[in-house]
Amino acid sequence: MARKATLGGKAPQTGKNVSHSHRRTSHKWLVNMQERSLYSATLGVFVRMSLPSCVLRTIDHVGGLDDYLLTRPSDQLERPIRQLQKLISERRAAANA
Repeated sequence: MARKATLGGKAPQTGKNVSHSHRRTSHKWLVNMQERSLYSATLGVFVRMSLPSCVLRTIDHVGGLDDYLLTRPSDQLERPIRQLQKLISERRAAANA
């Protein structure tokens, strides 16, 4: 699994561990990726995604997967998530019309 987030734009960070004697060794901090099934209320289905924990907290804060995806600019999303965003916006527009 790639450790780069499709939502949120997080990527692994690199740096140095510095010991007491000041020896420096390379270290890589990976993104805390979580595999989750999130419910789309508009579509009525569960969507399985691999997301970083910070995006999961943001989805809870905003009010759900649908509201989170509709507030994101589509040019920053990858193709499958962009298609999901488009489908959700079309369904909501049809429900409101």
